[in-house]
Amino acid sequence: MNPPRILFIDAYDSFSNNIVSLLATNLDAKVDILPIDPPELSPENPNFTAELTGLLRCYDAVVCGPGPGSPDLPQDVGLMKHIWDLRPDHLVPVLGICLGFQSLVVSCGGVVKKLKTGLHGMIREIDYAIQEPSLEGGNIFAGVSPFKATLYHSLHADIGQELVAADDWATSKWASPAHLPDIVPLAWVYENRDGTTERILMGVRHRTKPFWGLQYHPESICTEPLGHQVIKNWFKEALRWNRERGRIIESTATPTKSITRLPKSSEHKTHKSLNWLERKLSNCSSWALGSSKLASWGLGDRYTSRSLELPMYIEAPDIVEILQGDRSNFIILDSASAKANRIGADVRGRYSIIGLDVDETLKLEYRAGDKHVTVRYSLPETSVSGEISEKCYLHPQQTIWQFLAEFWSKRKLAAEDHSGPFLGGFMGYTTYELGLESIDVKSHEGRGHNRPDLCFAWVTKSIVIDHTEGTMRIQSLSPSESRGEVWADFVINKLTSSPIWTDGLQADFDKRAQSSELTPPTTPKSALTKTRMQVPDADEYESKVRKCQDFIASGDSYELCLTDQTHITRPRSPPAADSSAPLAPQEAGKPPQTSWQLYRTLRSRQPAPFGSYIRLGGATLVSSSPERFVEFRRDGLCSMRPMKGTVRKSAEVGTLAQAEAILHVPKEEAENLMIVDLVRHDLHGVCGVGRVDVPKLNVVEEYASVFQMISVVEGRLPAPPPPPSEQDDSSSANANESKSASANTITGLDVLAASLPPGSMTGAPKKRSCEILHDVEGRRERSLYSGVVGYMDVTGQGDWSVTIRSLFRWDDEITTRRTTGQERDLEVWHIGAGGAVTALSTAEGERDEMFTKLKGPLGVFDDEV
Repeated sequence: MNPPRILFIDAYDSFSNNIVSLLATNLDAKVDILPIDPPELSPENPNFTAELTGLLRCYDAVVCGPGPGSPDLPQDVGLMKHIWDLRPDHLVPVLGICLGFQSLVVSCGGVVKKLKTGLHGMIREIDYAIQEPSLEGGNIFAGVSPFKATLYHSLHADIGQELVAADDWATSKWASPAHLPDIVPLAWVYENRDGTTERILMGVRHRTKPFWGLQYHPESICTEPLGHQVIKNWFKEALRWNRERGRIIESTATPTKSITRLPKSSEHKTHKSLNWLERKLSNCSSWALGSSKLASWGLGDRYTSRSLELPMYIEAPDIVEILQGDRSNFIILDSASAKANRIGADVRGRYSIIGLDVDETLKLEYRAGDKHVTVRYSLPETSVSGEISEKCYLHPQQTIWQFLAEFWSKRKLAAEDHSGPFLGGFMGYTTYELGLESIDVKSHEGRGHNRPDLCFAWVTKSIVIDHTEGTMRIQSLSPSESRGEVWADFVINKLTSSPIWTDGLQADFDKRAQSSELTPPTTPKSALTKTRMQVPDADEYESKVRKCQDFIASGDSYELCLTDQTHITRPRSPPAADSSAPLAPQEAGKPPQTSWQLYRTLRSRQPAPFGSYIRLGGATLVSSSPERFVEFRRDGLCSMRPMKGTVRKSAEVGTLAQAEAILHVPKEEAENLMIVDLVRHDLHGVCGVGRVDVPKLNVVEEYASVFQMISVVEGRLPAPPPPPSEQDDSSSANANESKSASANTITGLDVLAASLPPGSMTGAPKKRSCEILHDVEGRRERSLYSGVVGYMDVTGQGDWSVTIRSLFRWDDEITTRRTTGQERDLEVWHIGAGGAVTALSTAEGERDEMFTKLKGPLGVFDDEV
């Protein structure tokens, strides 16, 4: 027997996939997803009504989901309005949630107004009708145990509830208002504000039609599971209504062909594998035809490694200085907090990863909006000198992520028994603007530069430091094991023969005492050497906070992660100064710290588990990020770690208990909860229904200079399709089957692509919030800030962090200053900072949080101003 089918109408909300999972797992139903405004099903089409009713005949029930905006705006509700207006002979059971609920009330003659204060992320007890007061059936709350539910709304349905006298409320609250006879109230929430009680409608049903509505969010992680019985009761009522009227559910072959392909099935997953175009594109991608070096780069490489005990006084920057001092490109993912005993064990970080010989690696660059990928490489073992650049054009239907997935799949290695996090593969960064492209938010027009929004190096030589075991692994991907072993022996010899290695702690002490790795001496200030800072204006930032709150109050967003940038203009360092070679102490009048020194300074002042130093694609990034974005393991487990809620360490707040008392308040917990539910939506979209859990919710952790509230959301990728049987191994059919299995395999790249930009840097719903923030922030690019940094190796394991608590610059952002007849090139560094604005925020509090987060990375310039 086929499972029942539900059509979910998606209003571009960032919690939609959570509702789909709730429906599928609790109702044993197959759920298809349809946006509110599919171009193939436009009301402008003369056959619209026939096509819509033909589509609905294929479903047992419909759910109209939540979303940003107002039920009074046709563009915000789309198809919902037409579903409520169906003729009696075309009716189908429908449940409206949040925006869907409000649109149902409006369709019955009710109105929607603003709450006194929004209730986004608030958890409240639901007051509901235990027995149906005036109908023989239809109360979906019947028999439900008391429960609390999560609210996400700033608009509410007004059916005249405030006009009912307090003495009459107990009996009148379940009665249909005289002016709205079709609305039967089923549930309420009460909000005490300034000595008065605000009555907020939470549940309704239509008196004569099979329509129900819920204002609260049943899918939220903080809605108690007891409340899921309401969803089960609704579906029982829906199926009963179908049976009593002899409603026959038609097969998907009955409606017109253009409609049957519209909904997106969520039976297994709601995301299509990035490899789905592989078979179609493999015969037309220019690089796959062999016209590019890209086609053969790294094919057939084998993994080799050597292990070496790491002296306790050697750190990642020391290794880079020994091996890579004269290089210009660097990728260092640095768990600088690994030895910081004053912070919690869970946040120290275990591994540091160093990409070696990055100058010689293959690099892939992509700019949002382009139709090509720029490929850069060098051929050090040939007579060809310098870097070679090629353009590989994307197929019209191909995205940058599908391009990367195809490249990776051809070089994939079996995991075998490798326990390390990284064997070689992609390392690099993406910008915030790349994430905007993935959710169809326009930001790349008229940018005035050609900087990459994605730059990945295919790293074949690397070192992984295991801080827990005190070891390091020198590893390579090379055409033969012998070649890799020779290289590893060379590296080990160079390391173990270096003075810091052979002379031990004394050499380390002398090196640090004599070099400029620590905070350098103050440089004399002159018109040419003075570093200038432009920090955000406090009043302007407060004004932006209030503007965000206006959007929240209007129902356009639940939470907006507002940011601003500080600009540091300073004398430009010569290119050689950006190498990792140790420098002699500074002389008076010399330029201030190099980027490598800035990295050394930041990691010593603010050690973090996801620090990094990257020079790649014309960018220099110095980061001390504490926030993991997403980790995906070889066994398919994915973990995201959203971070919201920050308090700086001080004399008043010095212990974890003191920080917990400050952060475990409704405002901070609501901020974190909203992003948790958003991240669950992102993971459900790739992992599929019922495959996402939250093992940690609103946990406060201790870092070097701050306390942070974090949550952990985990999902498990679907298992790859089974390989074809060995019996038909030689047949062409088997070869095609094998390609099909590969094309349907979900990987960590799918997770990364589906989750950008990071929800902790956007707010929710993600798409509408990003559009609002783009305008509020003055259409200025965030660039590397709010992007991600990390890796995905040849076995499919990856780890990415959110680029916060960081500073960056671009090589092409050079200005010239003329003073006293001289000219000097100046470089510009950027530091982003901000916070999540909610209905409970204060402009002053958000301003203080932004400057608190800015203080850490900005402090590396203290001796220059």
